[in-house]
Amino acid sequence: MPPLAVSLGDPAGIGPEIIVASWARRRESKLAPFFVVGGTTVLEKAAAVRDLACPIVPIDDAAEANDAFDRGLPVLGAEDGTYRPGVPDDAGAALALGSLAGAVRMALLGKASAAVTAPVSKAHLARVGFEFPGQTEFLAAACGLGPNDVVMMLAGPSLRAVPVTVHCALADVPRLLDKATIAAKARITAAALTRDFGIAAPRIAICGLNPHAGEGGKFGSEERDIIAPAIETLRAEGMAVTGPHPADALFTPRARQTYDAALAMYHDQALVPIKALDFDEGVNVTLGLPIVRTSPDHGTAFDIAGKGLADPGAMIAGLRMAGTMAERRAKP
Repeated sequence: MPPLAVSLGDPAGIGPEIIVASWARRRESKLAPFFVVGGTTVLEKAAAVRDLACPIVPIDDAAEANDAFDRGLPVLGAEDGTYRPGVPDDAGAALALGSLAGAVRMALLGKASAAVTAPVSKAHLARVGFEFPGQTEFLAAACGLGPNDVVMMLAGPSLRAVPVTVHCALADVPRLLDKATIAAKARITAAALTRDFGIAAPRIAICGLNPHAGEGGKFGSEERDIIAPAIETLRAEGMAVTGPHPADALFTPRARQTYDAALAMYHDQALVPIKALDFDEGVNVTLGLPIVRTSPDHGTAFDIAGKGLADPGAMIAGLRMAGTMAERRAKP
Protein backbone atom coordinates (compact mmCIF):
# COMPACT_ATOMS: atom_id res chain seq x y z
CA MET A 1 0.00 0.00 0.00
CA PRO A 2 1.03 3.62 -0.33
CA PRO A 3 2.36 5.09 2.94
CA LEU A 4 0.27 7.20 5.31
CA ALA A 5 0.54 10.99 5.02
CA VAL A 6 0.87 12.86 8.32
CA SER A 7 0.31 16.57 8.79
CA LEU A 8 2.64 18.39 11.16
CA GLY A 9 0.01 20.14 13.27
CA ASP A 10 0.80 23.46 14.93
CA PRO A 11 4.59 23.48 15.37
CA ALA A 12 4.20 25.22 18.74
CA GLY A 13 2.05 22.39 20.04
CA ILE A 14 2.74 18.76 20.86
CA GLY A 15 2.15 17.51 17.30
CA PRO A 16 5.81 17.38 16.20
CA GLU A 17 6.98 15.56 19.33
CA ILE A 18 4.23 12.94 19.29
CA ILE A 19 4.96 12.32 15.61
CA VAL A 20 8.67 11.64 16.22
CA ALA A 21 7.80 9.60 19.33
CA SER A 22 5.43 7.51 17.22
CA TRP A 23 8.15 6.85 14.66
CA ALA A 24 10.48 5.79 17.49
CA ARG A 25 7.86 3.21 18.56
CA ARG A 26 7.01 2.11 15.02
CA ARG A 27 8.14 -1.50 15.46
CA GLU A 28 6.59 -2.26 18.84
CA SER A 29 3.39 -0.49 17.76
CA LYS A 30 3.40 -2.27 14.36
CA LEU A 31 2.80 0.95 12.44
CA ALA A 32 2.49 1.14 8.68
CA PRO A 33 5.08 3.38 6.99
CA PHE A 34 4.24 7.07 7.08
CA PHE A 35 5.74 10.39 6.03
CA VAL A 36 5.25 13.95 7.26
CA VAL A 37 4.44 16.87 4.98
CA GLY A 38 6.95 19.63 5.75
CA GLY A 39 8.62 20.76 8.97
CA THR A 40 12.07 19.16 8.77
CA THR A 41 13.72 21.53 11.27
CA VAL A 42 10.72 21.47 13.59
CA LEU A 43 10.76 17.67 13.70
CA GLU A 44 14.53 17.50 14.24
CA LYS A 45 14.31 19.83 17.22
CA ALA A 46 11.24 18.05 18.61
CA ALA A 47 13.19 14.78 18.51
CA ALA A 48 16.06 16.45 20.36
CA VAL A 49 13.67 17.68 23.06
CA ARG A 50 12.50 14.10 23.57
CA ASP A 51 16.09 12.82 23.38
CA LEU A 52 15.09 10.50 20.55
CA ALA A 53 17.32 9.12 17.83
CA CYS A 54 15.03 10.02 14.92
CA PRO A 55 16.93 10.80 11.72
CA ILE A 56 14.97 12.89 9.22
CA VAL A 57 14.99 11.51 5.68
CA PRO A 58 13.98 14.09 3.04
CA ILE A 59 11.99 12.55 0.19
CA ASP A 60 10.94 14.00 -3.16
CA ASP A 61 8.02 11.66 -3.76
CA ALA A 62 5.59 9.92 -1.41
CA ALA A 63 6.48 6.57 -2.95
CA GLU A 64 9.98 6.83 -1.42
CA ALA A 65 8.59 6.72 2.12
CA ASN A 66 8.12 2.94 2.31
CA ASP A 67 11.82 2.28 1.67
CA ALA A 68 13.02 5.21 3.78
CA PHE A 69 10.85 4.50 6.81
CA ASP A 70 13.22 2.15 8.61
CA ARG A 71 16.17 4.52 8.13
CA GLY A 72 14.40 7.53 9.57
CA LEU A 73 11.27 9.67 9.50
CA PRO A 74 10.49 10.57 5.87
CA VAL A 75 9.57 14.23 5.27
CA LEU A 76 8.10 15.44 1.99
CA GLY A 77 8.45 19.06 0.93
CA ALA A 78 10.67 22.00 1.80
CA GLU A 79 8.13 23.97 3.87
CA ASP A 80 9.60 24.56 7.30
CA GLY A 81 9.44 26.85 10.29
CA THR A 82 10.82 27.75 13.68
CA TYR A 83 10.36 25.40 16.62
CA ARG A 84 9.11 27.48 19.54
CA PRO A 85 7.05 25.09 21.68
CA GLY A 86 4.29 26.79 23.62
CA VAL A 87 4.57 30.01 21.62
CA PRO A 88 2.10 29.84 18.72
CA ASP A 89 2.25 32.45 15.98
CA ASP A 90 0.90 33.16 12.51
CA ALA A 91 3.91 31.66 10.73
CA GLY A 92 3.43 28.40 12.59
CA ALA A 93 -0.28 28.37 11.81
CA ALA A 94 0.49 28.89 8.11
CA LEU A 95 2.93 25.97 8.20
CA ALA A 96 0.29 23.80 9.91
CA LEU A 97 -2.31 24.72 7.29
CA GLY A 98 0.04 24.01 4.39
CA SER A 99 0.97 20.65 5.89
CA LEU A 100 -2.68 19.74 6.44
CA ALA A 101 -3.60 20.64 2.86
CA GLY A 102 -0.61 18.71 1.54
CA ALA A 103 -1.41 15.54 3.49
CA VAL A 104 -5.02 15.59 2.30
CA ARG A 105 -3.89 16.21 -1.28
CA MET A 106 -1.58 13.19 -1.13
CA ALA A 107 -4.48 11.01 0.02
CA LEU A 108 -6.84 12.35 -2.65
CA LEU A 109 -4.25 11.68 -5.34
CA GLY A 110 -3.80 8.11 -4.10
CA LYS A 111 -0.14 8.74 -3.24
CA ALA A 112 -0.98 8.14 0.42
CA SER A 113 -3.35 5.49 1.72
CA ALA A 114 -4.66 7.83 4.45
CA ALA A 115 -4.25 11.27 5.98
CA VAL A 116 -3.40 11.40 9.70
CA THR A 117 -3.64 14.93 11.03
CA ALA A 118 -1.82 16.27 14.10
CA PRO A 119 -3.54 18.82 16.37
CA VAL A 120 -4.01 22.42 15.20
CA SER A 121 -5.19 25.62 16.85
CA LYS A 122 -8.45 26.71 15.24
CA ALA A 123 -8.04 30.23 16.60
CA HIS A 124 -4.59 30.67 15.08
CA LEU A 125 -5.60 29.03 11.79
CA ALA A 126 -8.42 31.56 11.49
CA ARG A 127 -5.81 34.33 11.58
CA VAL A 128 -4.16 32.95 8.43
CA GLY A 129 -7.33 32.48 6.39
CA PHE A 130 -8.76 29.17 7.61
CA GLU A 131 -12.54 29.56 7.23
CA PHE A 132 -13.74 26.29 8.72
CA PRO A 133 -14.91 25.46 12.26
CA GLY A 134 -12.48 22.54 12.40
CA GLN A 135 -10.45 20.01 10.43
CA THR A 136 -13.50 17.79 9.85
CA GLU A 137 -15.28 20.52 7.90
CA PHE A 138 -12.06 21.30 6.00
CA LEU A 139 -11.75 17.64 5.02
CA ALA A 140 -15.35 17.59 3.76
CA ALA A 141 -14.81 20.65 1.58
CA ALA A 142 -11.49 19.33 0.25
CA CYS A 143 -13.31 16.17 -0.87
CA GLY A 144 -16.14 18.12 -2.50
CA LEU A 145 -18.67 17.27 0.21
CA GLY A 146 -20.92 19.34 2.42
CA PRO A 147 -20.49 19.46 6.20
CA ASN A 148 -23.54 17.22 6.69
CA ASP A 149 -22.15 14.59 4.33
CA VAL A 150 -19.47 13.54 6.79
CA VAL A 151 -19.44 12.33 10.38
CA MET A 152 -16.93 12.90 13.17
CA MET A 153 -16.47 9.70 15.14
CA LEU A 154 -14.38 9.46 18.30
CA ALA A 155 -13.10 5.93 18.66
CA GLY A 156 -11.17 4.20 21.42
CA PRO A 157 -10.80 0.72 22.89
CA SER A 158 -13.88 1.23 25.09
CA LEU A 159 -16.25 3.32 22.99
CA ARG A 160 -17.13 4.75 19.60
CA ALA A 161 -19.19 7.95 19.78
CA VAL A 162 -20.57 10.30 17.13
CA PRO A 163 -21.90 13.83 17.78
CA VAL A 164 -24.75 14.82 15.44
CA THR A 165 -23.99 18.53 15.92
CA VAL A 166 -20.34 19.40 16.32
CA HIS A 167 -18.73 22.85 16.45
CA CYS A 168 -21.59 25.10 17.47
CA ALA A 169 -22.88 26.85 20.56
CA LEU A 170 -24.87 24.66 22.93
CA ALA A 171 -27.76 27.11 22.65
CA ASP A 172 -27.97 26.39 18.90
CA VAL A 173 -28.18 22.60 19.21
CA PRO A 174 -32.00 22.21 19.44
CA ARG A 175 -32.68 24.19 16.28
CA LEU A 176 -29.94 22.33 14.38
CA LEU A 177 -31.45 18.92 15.13
CA ASP A 178 -33.94 17.42 12.73
CA LYS A 179 -35.09 13.96 11.73
CA ALA A 180 -33.26 13.97 8.38
CA THR A 181 -29.90 14.97 9.88
CA ILE A 182 -30.02 12.36 12.63
CA ALA A 183 -30.98 9.65 10.15
CA ALA A 184 -28.27 10.69 7.68
CA LYS A 185 -25.55 10.67 10.35
CA ALA A 186 -26.69 7.23 11.53
CA ARG A 187 -26.56 5.84 7.98
CA ILE A 188 -23.05 7.19 7.38
CA THR A 189 -21.93 5.74 10.71
CA ALA A 190 -23.41 2.31 9.99
CA ALA A 191 -21.86 2.17 6.52
CA ALA A 192 -18.43 3.11 7.90
CA LEU A 193 -18.65 0.57 10.72
CA THR A 194 -19.10 -2.10 8.06
CA ARG A 195 -16.61 -0.80 5.50
CA ASP A 196 -13.83 0.47 7.75
CA PHE A 197 -14.26 -1.48 10.99
CA GLY A 198 -15.43 -4.84 9.64
CA ILE A 199 -18.71 -4.96 11.58
CA ALA A 200 -21.20 -6.78 9.37
CA ALA A 201 -24.37 -5.78 11.25
CA PRO A 202 -23.61 -2.61 13.22
CA ARG A 203 -25.68 -1.70 16.29
CA ILE A 204 -26.22 1.99 16.98
CA ALA A 205 -27.57 3.49 20.20
CA ILE A 206 -29.01 6.99 19.91
CA CYS A 207 -28.95 9.46 22.82
CA GLY A 208 -31.72 11.74 23.80
CA LEU A 209 -31.05 15.46 24.02
CA ASN A 210 -32.70 16.30 27.34
CA PRO A 211 -32.32 14.90 30.87
CA HIS A 212 -33.94 11.45 31.17
CA ALA A 213 -34.42 11.54 27.38
CA GLY A 214 -37.17 14.09 27.87
CA GLU A 215 -39.14 12.11 30.46
CA GLY A 216 -42.07 11.70 28.07
CA GLY A 217 -42.08 15.38 27.13
CA LYS A 218 -41.78 16.76 30.65
CA PHE A 219 -38.20 17.97 30.12
CA GLY A 220 -38.36 18.71 26.40
CA SER A 221 -40.06 17.58 23.23
CA GLU A 222 -37.09 16.84 20.93
CA GLU A 223 -37.08 13.12 21.76
CA ARG A 224 -40.78 12.74 20.93
CA ASP A 225 -40.88 15.03 17.89
CA ILE A 226 -37.47 14.53 16.25
CA ILE A 227 -35.26 11.77 17.64
CA ALA A 228 -37.82 8.95 18.03
CA PRO A 229 -39.24 9.50 14.50
CA ALA A 230 -35.69 9.35 13.10
CA ILE A 231 -35.11 6.06 14.93
CA GLU A 232 -38.34 4.61 13.54
CA THR A 233 -37.29 5.57 10.01
CA LEU A 234 -33.94 3.85 10.46
CA ARG A 235 -35.54 0.73 11.92
CA ALA A 236 -37.88 0.59 8.94
CA GLU A 237 -34.79 0.50 6.74
CA GLY A 238 -33.57 -2.56 8.63
CA MET A 239 -30.94 -0.88 10.79
CA ALA A 240 -30.28 -2.10 14.34
CA VAL A 241 -30.95 1.18 16.13
CA THR A 242 -32.13 1.77 19.69
CA GLY A 243 -33.15 4.85 21.68
CA PRO A 244 -33.64 7.59 22.51
CA HIS A 245 -31.52 6.68 25.53
CA PRO A 246 -30.84 8.90 28.56
CA ALA A 247 -27.25 9.97 27.99
CA ASP A 248 -26.33 9.61 31.66
CA ALA A 249 -26.87 5.83 31.49
CA LEU A 250 -25.67 5.04 27.97
CA PHE A 251 -21.94 4.95 28.68
CA THR A 252 -21.83 2.58 31.64
CA PRO A 253 -19.75 -0.61 31.16
CA ARG A 254 -22.87 -2.79 30.85
CA ALA A 255 -24.60 -0.46 28.39
CA ARG A 256 -21.52 -0.22 26.15
CA GLN A 257 -21.74 -3.94 25.48
CA THR A 258 -25.06 -3.47 23.69
CA TYR A 259 -23.96 -1.27 20.78
CA ASP A 260 -21.08 -0.66 18.36
CA ALA A 261 -21.41 3.14 18.28
CA ALA A 262 -23.36 5.76 20.18
CA LEU A 263 -24.94 8.68 18.35
CA ALA A 264 -24.95 11.76 20.60
CA MET A 265 -26.84 14.97 19.99
CA TYR A 266 -24.02 17.44 20.64
CA HIS A 267 -20.24 17.75 20.94
CA ASP A 268 -19.61 17.26 24.65
CA GLN A 269 -22.26 14.56 25.00
CA ALA A 270 -20.01 12.41 22.78
CA LEU A 271 -16.55 13.69 23.69
CA VAL A 272 -16.78 13.71 27.47
CA PRO A 273 -17.23 9.92 27.79
CA ILE A 274 -14.64 9.04 25.14
CA LYS A 275 -12.05 11.30 26.75
CA ALA A 276 -12.87 10.04 30.21
CA LEU A 277 -12.50 6.42 29.09
CA ASP A 278 -9.84 6.50 26.37
CA PHE A 279 -8.03 9.84 26.46
CA ASP A 280 -4.58 8.45 25.66
CA GLU A 281 -5.89 6.16 22.91
CA GLY A 282 -8.80 8.15 21.51
CA VAL A 283 -8.91 8.70 17.76
CA ASN A 284 -10.91 11.22 15.76
CA VAL A 285 -12.08 9.52 12.55
CA THR A 286 -13.88 11.31 9.72
CA LEU A 287 -16.52 8.99 8.23
CA GLY A 288 -18.12 9.40 4.83
CA LEU A 289 -15.01 10.61 3.00
CA PRO A 290 -13.55 9.00 -0.13
CA ILE A 291 -10.23 8.91 1.78
CA VAL A 292 -9.23 7.61 5.20
CA ARG A 293 -8.61 10.34 7.78
CA THR A 294 -7.76 9.96 11.45
CA SER A 295 -6.34 12.24 14.12
CA PRO A 296 -5.45 11.97 17.81
CA ASP A 297 -8.46 13.03 19.86
CA HIS A 298 -6.77 15.84 21.75
CA GLY A 299 -5.59 19.38 21.13
CA THR A 300 -2.30 21.20 20.74
CA ALA A 301 -1.54 21.25 24.50
CA PHE A 302 0.62 24.37 24.20
CA ASP A 303 1.10 24.33 27.97
CA ILE A 304 3.15 21.11 27.93
CA ALA A 305 4.70 21.38 24.45
CA GLY A 306 8.45 20.92 24.40
CA LYS A 307 8.60 19.58 27.94
CA GLY A 308 8.75 15.89 27.03
CA LEU A 309 5.44 15.22 28.79
CA ALA A 310 3.12 14.58 25.83
CA ASP A 311 1.92 10.99 25.53
CA PRO A 312 2.05 9.78 21.89
CA GLY A 313 -0.57 7.07 22.57
CA ALA A 314 -3.41 8.76 20.70
CA MET A 315 -1.20 9.55 17.69
CA ILE A 316 0.00 5.95 17.62
CA ALA A 317 -3.62 4.79 17.84
CA GLY A 318 -4.56 7.13 14.99
CA LEU A 319 -1.74 5.85 12.79
CA ARG A 320 -2.60 2.24 13.57
CA MET A 321 -6.31 2.79 12.90
CA ALA A 322 -5.58 4.59 9.62
CA GLY A 323 -3.43 1.71 8.46
CA THR A 324 -6.09 -0.87 9.34
CA MET A 325 -8.85 1.12 7.64
CA ALA A 326 -6.73 1.58 4.52
CA GLU A 327 -6.03 -2.15 4.37
CA ARG A 328 -9.75 -2.91 4.56
CA ARG A 329 -10.53 -0.45 1.77
CA ALA A 330 -7.76 -1.90 -0.40
CA LYS A 331 -9.29 -5.37 -0.32
CA PRO A 332 -11.46 -6.28 -3.34
